[in-house]
Amino acid sequence: MLDELDKELEVRGHRFVRYADDQIIMVKSEEAAKRVHKSITDFIENRMLLKVNREKSRICRPQDLNFLGYSIQIDGGLGISQESLKRFKQKLRRITRRNKGVSLEQLIRGLNPVLRGWLNYFKLARMKKRLGRLESWLRRRIRCFRLKQCKRTIGIVRFLRSRGIIEWQCWILALSGKGWYRLSNTPQASAAMNLAWFKEIGLFSLSTNYCLTFKETAPYVQRMRGGVRGS
Repeated sequence: MLDELDKELEVRGHRFVRYADDQIIMVKSEEAAKRVHKSITDFIENRMLLKVNREKSRICRPQDLNFLGYSIQIDGGLGISQESLKRFKQKLRRITRRNKGVSLEQLIRGLNPVLRGWLNYFKLARMKKRLGRLESWLRRRIRCFRLKQCKRTIGIVRFLRSRGIIEWQCWILALSGKGWYRLSNTPQASAAMNLAWFKEIGLFSLSTNYCLTFKETAPYVQRMRGGVRGS
């Protein structure tokens, strides 16, 4: 149904991209954006007799854009939008709830496909620093989940002891009156459940796999950006 709109935009000489009913029209100034926004809205509603979603339709700068989960950076590179990152964290919160009543193995089995699928979709985005912060937050939630599984003081001590933490430090954490989430950020918890531990339990590493994937997709991204600049 929107083929007619594509042809109209081509006739007007606009640069645009569309996926299903999501569309971006790119102009050089805010004044031009306001003018095009009004004229295209009138065309869709009066000529094509379709309804424009006024809440989603807006004028913004590329870095504030959310198109299929991506944002566009100043130099033309792809980034991940704030909305996409927020939704993903909400999903991870649901999966890693402390009161789920599943084993750690079940938690990791349910978590890995979600992490792998999300990274596969956003593999073209520049997000190395954001991934580092996201993974640090996720690891803390898993540490919190594992500590709560110990239930009793002696259970915490036994677990930490099995991870090589010295006896008196195990008891300091186990007898602490802090909540589970605060305990998950203590030196003892971080040392016991370090990066090697997460590798042992089989957690999918976003950062490691992103670096490998980004190297593979970098030539494609360069060609794509070169094509945009040259068009």
